[in-house]
Amino acid sequence: MKWVEKSNIEAFLNHKNYDVRVSGNGRGVDQKCTPDVVSIVADCIIAYADLLPHATRFTSMDIWHSEYTEQNILDIFKKPGTENHAARNEYDKFFQQPMELLAYSGVLVKTKIGSRNFYSIGSRDILEFLALSERNALKFLQMYIEKVLSDTGLIDTFNWFFNHPNQNNYISVKDAFTHMTKTYTRINGDTESWRIFIKVINPLAFKNNSYGTEKGRISKDPITYDMLMYNRDNFRDIYSNKPKGLTRNEYLMQIGVSPNIAYSAYSSSKAKKYLRLFNDTFRKGLTEVDVDLITEPAIQMHHIFPEAQFPDICTFYENLIALTPNQHFINAHPNGNTSRIDRKYQYKCLLCKLKNICDNSMSHTEEHIYNKRSFLKILDIGLNTDEFEQMSSFSYDLIVEKLNAYYPEMVA
Repeated sequence: MKWVEKSNIEAFLNHKNYDVRVSGNGRGVDQKCTPDVVSIVADCIIAYADLLPHATRFTSMDIWHSEYTEQNILDIFKKPGTENHAARNEYDKFFQQPMELLAYSGVLVKTKIGSRNFYSIGSRDILEFLALSERNALKFLQMYIEKVLSDTGLIDTFNWFFNHPNQNNYISVKDAFTHMTKTYTRINGDTESWRIFIKVINPLAFKNNSYGTEKGRISKDPITYDMLMYNRDNFRDIYSNKPKGLTRNEYLMQIGVSPNIAYSAYSSSKAKKYLRLFNDTFRKGLTEVDVDLITEPAIQMHHIFPEAQFPDICTFYENLIALTPNQHFINAHPNGNTSRIDRKYQYKCLLCKLKNICDNSMSHTEEHIYNKRSFLKILDIGLNTDEFEQMSSFSYDLIVEKLNAYYPEMVA
């Protein structure tokens, strides 16, 4: 697996014409084409191709019924088993719609034989990029949707709305998309067009920190990351009434909400793979802690705030740090007990991660993979407070000053 740059994706997309007015294909984006679904379907395709390398062509049913897919769908997305015939239509959409998107984009190649659609891999690199994380899938979706809208002559209408989000402009962009869809594709109903419109406008609204659509109207607030996902609890709303004295896990138990542990573990594993690939590509595989003193390869991706205690931030790259095996099993976890965390080393990891996030944001050679606000979020969750996210700006010195108050033993 190799690192895929934004420029690689741009070059891939720019070689194709996605004008819907020419293709007549209204399914280049569809209802189930959310970042988490696109990522897991790509992952399932990669797993299928690796297990059966001789099978150069496959159908959505092949991916659906593979052992790897069965395990992930059952445990991660909490869907009924594929043996349940009542769920067939849902599963058809779950696999078929993202595969149609991947085929229209060129990541997959579709061949129709009789009434059946067969697929093969068109770009292994980009498929692996999508499979690695839902953030990657979101990045690709944003770039791909922009290219489709640009080729179709609608991008200016969407950008006008993002820059001037109000009800009249919302109606204008929705009507323009609906008119185009009904005029140039086989989709002839408003309702179906509007369902697709949601998956088109909201990823771009999130990218532009702007408003999108919610419940058939302009959203009340700017679109947030959780609103883009297919099957994820909206923890922003869930935690809105949390008493200050309770941790997030304690509050979830009190109100009877259980985090999707299986999905957290699956996504956490992919986040670790992503960070290691980034670290190997841009940082020569070195540790992020005591980098000037240690040359041993950093092959352990360590959760600064433990995954078991904080499942809702276990997928954040800002909560992961590359360590050597000795650093991980001796320093971070006393006596190799992975259920325990050394607080002094945790503090040290936070400072190193903070510095690396700042350096990454200023780098002209590294891919920018971190979100500064996400680092403040993991601090609030990990330290059970709300003061970090309330900071008006991302200040290294001020963050360190606040951290010192939570680790008094380090500054005593």
